[in-house]
Amino acid sequence: MLHDHGMQVMNVELVSDAYAIAANYLRLSGAMPDTITPDDRLVDILVQLIHRGEFNKLRLANRAISMFETAHAA
Repeated sequence: MLHDHGMQVMNVELVSDAYAIAANYLRLSGAMPDTITPDDRLVDILVQLIHRGEFNKLRLANRAISMFETAHAA
C-alpha cells in the first residue's frame, strides 16, 4: 500500500511492520509505555530512516530502536 506524503511516496505497510517490531521491543524493555496510540517519536524516526533509503523492515526496526533508546537516554 502506498501513501502520498507530500512529494514523497511512502510504503505504509513497511512503516507499520517496522513500527510493530520496534514498539513491541521498546514496550517489553520498558523504554516506551504500553499505550494504544502510536508513539510519534518512533514514527518520525522510522520515516526519517526510510527517507535515507532503508527499506529492510528488520534493519529499519533495529535502527529505530537504537535511535529511540539513544534519544530517550539523553
